Formats: sequence, C-alpha cells, structure tokens
Amino acid sequence: MDILEEIIAHKRIEIEQRKRFIQPRQMITLTEQKMQEDEGCVPGGSMKEALMKSETGIIAEFKRKSPSKGWIKEEGKASIIPLSYQQNGATALSILTDIDYFGGYDEFIQEARHVGVTLPILYKNFVVDEYQLLQARYCGASAVLLIAACLSKEECRNLMRMAHQLGLEVLLEMHGERDFEYAELEPDMYGINNRNLGTFVTDVENSFRLSEMLPKDVCRVSESGISQPQTVLRLREEGGFRGFLMGEQFMKQADPGEALALFLNQLKSEADVSKGLWTA
Repeated sequence: MDILEEIIAHKRIEIEQRKRFIQPRQMITLTEQKMQEDEGCVPGGSMKEALMKSETGIIAEFKRKSPSKGWIKEEGKASIIPLSYQQNGATALSILTDIDYFGGYDEFIQEARHVGVTLPILYKNFVVDEYQLLQARYCGASAVLLIAACLSKEECRNLMRMAHQLGLEVLLEMHGERDFEYAELEPDMYGINNRNLGTFVTDVENSFRLSEMLPKDVCRVSESGISQPQTVLRLREEGGFRGFLMGEQFMKQADPGEALALFLNQLKSEADVSKGLWTA
C-alpha cells in the first residue's frame, strides 16, 4: 500500500465517523442554511476567473504538515497566515483540511473568512464522498479539489455535478497520462500535480510534459514543487498555465506572507527582464 492508498483508506473511515457525529441529513440542512445566508453567492467568488485575470496566478497554500516532511509550521494560525497571503498579493488560497496527515481542519477556512479573507479558497482534501462537498460549502470554500487517482471516472463525474449544484468550482488534479481520460469531464480548472502521490517525489517537468495533452484555452494549474520565479514564468509562457499552487515554499519561512511578497517582487523583476529580452 502506497501513501495515497493509505490516506484514502483512512479517509473513508474518517468520513463514516463524521457521519455518525453529524448525520448527512443534518449536514444537508446546515449547508442549505449557509447557502441562504450567502444569498446565492459563493464566498470568495470564482477561482477560475481570478486566475485567468491575474498576471501572477499564485495560489498560496496554508499547509502546516505533510506526510513526507512532517510538521512544516505546527504553530501556524489560520487566523493570521491566509489573511497575510491576501494582503501580500495572492490571487487565491488553498487551505488543507485533512486532519491526520496534513494537520488541517475545516474550521481553518471558517477562521480565515471570519478575519476578513475574501479571496477564493480551495478546499484541499482527499474528496471521495459527497458529504465532504457539503462540508466544503458549509465552511466557506469557493472551490474543491478532486483527484483523478482517488476516484473512478463515474465517481468524479458525480462529485463534480454535486459540487456545481452547491456553487463550488472544481479543480481536477491529474498526475500521469492515465489520468487524462478524466479531462473530458470538463472541470473548471485542470490541475497537473508535480508530486507523485504514491511516493511524494516532486518533478516540475511533469507539468511541461503533460500540458500538451490538456485542451486548449482552459484554466491550467501547476501544483507542487514550484520554488523559483523563473519556473512560474516558464510554466506560463511555455505551458500555458494560469495558476501556480505553492505552499511549502512559503510556509517553511518565518513569515509566509512576507515570503510571498518577496517571491512576487522577484517574479515581477524576472518578467520585466523577460519582456526586455523579447523586445530587444
């Protein structure tokens, strides 16, 4: 059993336990009440639209822990770091809500919204059950991650349909060529994960290799292993990517928000140099 298989097996047990604590019918009622309070508007608005309009496209991630690295920032607070990301130029946010493997909670999204985060937020978890979509909508997410490697094509189709009924956008994550049959489901955003979820080894070249297989004129997101502004520029110019999900690169710094601001300044400088070379 690889890491992903272990996580998914554990996730199914976790969901059944949650259903005993808050029954599905009760969760539906709570979510419907939340949707009425939001007056039909999803908190944060469209992540796809934000990425397509952005000149940078950084999806800054709040991730305290990972299976491969252990604790990255155990003391990190959802009431501080996501807002700091917003104040320092993030286009959108991703917040880990898996408890055991990533040290996250649904309440982290609620905390971020409570202190004034208005950017689109991705509900980052291993979604295998419709119940989790209710959780995502209830806690204030704008979009949800669906991972091709975790789901059959039919499961993915059904989850995507329900997500859209709840007003949530879908980032469909693919890693290898065999995942690309899922692309025909037409998610809102097409993600290429540079991390092998079986081994957790990262290789950014994965995005370049697989970008040619994606439909044209779609919102492409490169996930994991991005640490250099030059890589973002290459992904945008050569691979047509519009979103760049980065977490550990910022979270391992003393001040993740400041680290993001520095990265964006470096990105702008690199972009100016690149434009200069093209016009010279």
